Amino acid sequence: MFSKYHECLSYVKNQMGNLLKVLTCTELEQGPNFFLDFENAQPTEMERDVWNQVNSVLQDSESILLGLQAYKGAGQEIRDAIQNPNDFMQQERAWNSVCPLVIKLKKFYSFSLRLEEALQSLLECLTCPPFTPTQHLEREQALAKQFAEILHFTLRFDELKMRIPAIQNDFSYYRRTISRNRINNMNLDIESEVNNEMANRMSLFYAEATPMLKTLSNATTNFVTENKTLPLENTTDCLSTMASVCKVMLETPEYSSRFSSEDTLLFCMRVMVGVIILYDHVHPNGAFNKSSKIDMKGCIKVLKDQPADNVEGLLNALKFTTKHLNDESTPKNIRTMLQ
Repeated sequence: MFSKYHECLSYVKNQMGNLLKVLTCTELEQGPNFFLDFENAQPTEMERDVWNQVNSVLQDSESILLGLQAYKGAGQEIRDAIQNPNDFMQQERAWNSVCPLVIKLKKFYSFSLRLEEALQSLLECLTCPPFTPTQHLEREQALAKQFAEILHFTLRFDELKMRIPAIQNDFSYYRRTISRNRINNMNLDIESEVNNEMANRMSLFYAEATPMLKTLSNATTNFVTENKTLPLENTTDCLSTMASVCKVMLETPEYSSRFSSEDTLLFCMRVMVGVIILYDHVHPNGAFNKSSKIDMKGCIKVLKDQPADNVEGLLNALKFTTKHLNDESTPKNIRTMLQ
């Protein structure tokens, strides 16, 4: 008993030095928590192939966010065209304004498909036997960091997208106009870039309030469905452990002070919310149930303790993109905390 108690009070630093195991006296019942160095974890030779594959996707993520941030829309041109239906110059001006924007929207959508593939590669590595998800996080810190970076990007993308109603307005105008022009047998060069099938898939993507998060939720669900021989717990334990990682770092000044940038705290918040949402979509009982391995009350409290401007979008993501929040089995106090 004494040795277990002593272990509860110590930190065990793994051989790579990037991931510190933080044990508490409740760990035996609730599972381990970790401090993961999101700033400095580097790939080992064992991780290198997958890390390179995922890195080739992640290295484009910042340009995607900058492109979305710079998205201005063609609202004025579209209004002018609608108000002057017989003015060919106004119609042409609107069409010529919308087409480059549609190409840009296709680029964002195509990136979501690459991100989906990258996420599934990481899940395969972080959940496969014979190691437990906890052991994987100890052995493969750089892949865990990439997993976190995908979630961080996803929440940032969706926060930006929700502030740009012009995206759906532009795409709706494009689809109406291209259908009308097709009926009139007009030559439509853009269809070589965005054919009807692509336009249908893009339309479904942008109709979502949080399209990137929806993509990752579906990817995680599909990963579980397609890997029938892999226990569901391997995936859900990976997600719940990542949530615990972030919660511990956010609520413990000793750990959060290790980071060189305050941006890392916002990074941890986004990652925590992202893995909660994925867990909620994959686990049959969701993240809010009393049997959940995620301390939802603690996670929400950590968010509520942050400046409101930093967490409003994240709290909204928990309220509006989770699957089981409004289940009868969800404790009322958790629903109250999110109101």
